[in-house]
Amino acid sequence: MCENGIKEAAACIREGGIVAFPTETYYGLAVDADCEKAIERLFEIKKRGLDQPLLLLVESRAALQQVVADVPEIYNTLMTMYWPGALTLIFPAKPCVSKIITGGTDTVGVRISSHPLAQQLVVEMGKAITATSANFSGMPPAVSAFDVKKIFQGSVDYILDGGSTAAGLCSTIVGINNKKLTVIRKGQVTL
Repeated sequence: MCENGIKEAAACIREGGIVAFPTETYYGLAVDADCEKAIERLFEIKKRGLDQPLLLLVESRAALQQVVADVPEIYNTLMTMYWPGALTLIFPAKPCVSKIITGGTDTVGVRISSHPLAQQLVVEMGKAITATSANFSGMPPAVSAFDVKKIFQGSVDYILDGGSTAAGLCSTIVGINNKKLTVIRKGQVTL
């Protein structure tokens, strides 16, 4: 998709819309992480329970300060090795992060995508966006723009078509439990 597509997608998000976009795993669904109405609509179209948190994409490690209260020292090596990439890390969330995004946990999953279109979209937004998989909750995620259209049948406001994604596994999710790294969900990154 051309640069113009990125600008259109970002404009759609800024207006409270839902945008499907490719990542290094599957297609994701982006909304403005500060727009409660868009977040609620995202949960509605995915048929996702409000107790299930959403992960966010940021453009850089420096941008973590927008959404995380603290960066645990134990994450530094992982971020250096696997970001950008398919590794989601769980951080203490800043109070400004929507309770819907955190699923009421006061933590937030964040990653930096290695997919060029995902990176461009986050940079164009200049802030964190959601990156939940483009699917109905519990169902296989979309691997193409065609899949997104088939699944959501018009419920998504804009599709940034980047061809087919690598698919395979989702992002690996890692948190900290008793001061030790804990794999919460196995995925593309093997630790």
